[in-house]
Formats: sequence, C-alpha cells, structure tokens
Amino acid sequence: MLYETPALEPVDKAVLEEIEEMRRDLKYRLAETHRWDGQLRRQLQARAIQGSNSIEGYQASVEDIQSIMAGEEPLETSAPVAREIAGYQQALTFIQLLSRASVFRFDVGLLNSLNFMMIGHHRDKTPGVVRPGGIYVRNSATGEVVYEGPDAEQVPGLMDQLVEWLNGGDPDAPSYVRGAMAHFNLVSIHPWRDGNGRMSRALQTLVLGRDQILTPEFSSIEEWLGLGENTIDYYRALRETQQGAWRPHGEMLGWVRFCLKAHHMQAQRVRQRLAEAGEIWMLLEEQVDADGLNSRTVSALYEVFVNRRLRRSRYQADEGLSQGQAARDLRDLAAKGWLRPYGETKGRFYAPGPRMERIKADFAERVTPLRDPYR
Repeated sequence: MLYETPALEPVDKAVLEEIEEMRRDLKYRLAETHRWDGQLRRQLQARAIQGSNSIEGYQASVEDIQSIMAGEEPLETSAPVAREIAGYQQALTFIQLLSRASVFRFDVGLLNSLNFMMIGHHRDKTPGVVRPGGIYVRNSATGEVVYEGPDAEQVPGLMDQLVEWLNGGDPDAPSYVRGAMAHFNLVSIHPWRDGNGRMSRALQTLVLGRDQILTPEFSSIEEWLGLGENTIDYYRALRETQQGAWRPHGEMLGWVRFCLKAHHMQAQRVRQRLAEAGEIWMLLEEQVDADGLNSRTVSALYEVFVNRRLRRSRYQADEGLSQGQAARDLRDLAAKGWLRPYGETKGRFYAPGPRMERIKADFAERVTPLRDPYR
C-alpha cells in the first residue's frame, strides 16, 4: 500500500489555479521564439541541478555547472562534486527526452536506470539495483535516525505498486499533486542505497514533463528546494509527514501544500526572469549598437549579466564562431569596459566590467518580492 493522494481544500484549489494561470502565461510567452531563450533554458536547468545537488551537500556554482553541462572542466568545483553534477545532468537530459517521447510507460527498469545515471560512478553503492537490506536516514548534525525505510523484502512490491500508480493512478488529480505524491512515495520507499532524494525530485519533474505542463526546466521546483531555508522547510515537511518510518496514512495534505507553495514561488521567479530577460537583452542591444560592436556580442553580455562569468568557448559555441572571432569580440568588449578578463589559457574567463556592474546594480534594486500563496 502506498501513501494516498489527499483531497484538496478550497484554499489549495485557489493556489493551484494561480499556479496554472502562471504556467499558461509562461507557455504563451515561450511559444514565441526569442534570442535569449536558449540561454535562459540552460540557466534554469543549471539552477535545477544546483538546487537538487546542494540539498545533498554537493555545492557547485551555476557557472561551473554550465561548464560541466557543456563537457568542459569547471574552474572551481572539485572532481568528486563534478561527477555528481555530471551524473545528475545526464539523468535530467534523459528526462527532457522522455517528456517528449511519443511512446512511453513508467517501469521499474526506467527508475533503476535513472538512478544508475545519477550515481553510476559509485559502484560500491550498487547503483541502479534495489537495496538488499534495511536503510536509515540520519540527521547529519546529530547522527540521530530520523527515518527508517520499509524492509527490503517489501521494496520490490512497493516499486511495482508505484509504477502501476504512475501509469494510471488518480488520473483526475492535478498534475502538480500527482508529482508531489510520486516524489513522496519514492523517497519514502527509499529503494536504493544512494541517490533516493535526487531521484524523487527528478521523478516529480518527469511526471510534470509527461503531463506537458511545461518543459522540465520551466516546471521543476528543484531550484526552489535548494535555496537556503527552503531546504530546511523541505526536510521538515518530509519528516513531519513520514513520522519516522514507512506507515502509509492519509495525512498527506501538508506535504502537498508544501509542494504547491514551492511550485507557486518558483513560477513567480521564472516569470520574473523571463520578463527581465527581454528587457535586459533589448537594453544591451542598444548599448552594443551605440558602441559600434557586432550585434552578436549581446549574447556574451547577457551571459555575463545573468551569471558571474563567461568563458570564450561558451560564447563561441552559442554564436557558432571560430576561436579567433570569439576571442576578438571578447577583447573588444573588455576594451569598452563591458567585461574584465581573468586568468590565462584554459582557465581564462570574463567577469562583468564597470559598465556591466552599473547595469546589474540598477536591476538589483528593482527586485520584486515573491508572494507566499498561503498567506
């Protein structure tokens, strides 16, 4: 028996309608192609990867994650953490493809495969193979056991039930609620020796992707869950609902509300970023034109605006340039005070110059606070 989907109350339905309205608006805006769309999607995917891995203690900057996504060596991230990032990125890339697949069914083999993609570099943890024994989740600060998973003998049957439910259970439930329940049931079954949290968050993203809510990078709440106090609230919501052990019960509304709030808050962030992207891009176009620079250099400036740094190879790939063309453009931008170079050869990168810093400071003062939909 799995944890069952709760009935929503009027306040939850109101929050859900607001989420769906924001997602419809995003879908409408994304239907029109913009020059900045590719970079925005890449940034959102990197932030989702960053969020889900930071929850597990694997810290990496968005800039380094984007380098890893592009198959490049990160500038700051250690090799062990880079392997965690690369594994998670591989699984999320597969989830993006599965979200659009015309023929698809959930099955246990798929979930095991995604787990192997994430942690396959940890062969000692038998990635992609259901755990052979019991499992305990401990408080990292105190060592106290805060959750005990179901006995290993129960896990195969529970995974079969979960897959059956994923393929047809609660068909009338809103996608956001089904995603929340998939997340909770998988993390509570805790079927593998490692990667259970990341797998559960990724499964939630896949459920939404299959329901065509939006592409995974625009519907994931992983970035939100990985932000500071949100991570504490996330663990608190899990522990309060799990009550220390696998005991399927009907008290699931608190968990679903936590997830609906996360979707609402993240949708607000994404909508702000999408609106800001267009404004920033047009502003930079005006500046580039006034300076007599090639219009393609706007993509380099936009990258430096949204991130802390830019590498020549990133700009070169984005604009389809030769190494020489990309290097010349970046030198011109540095000479005009838009960029500031650091490092040499493969470690060279460009950070905001004084002119870009002024624009970033102006936008930083215009941040609109997010609204908690349950308050």
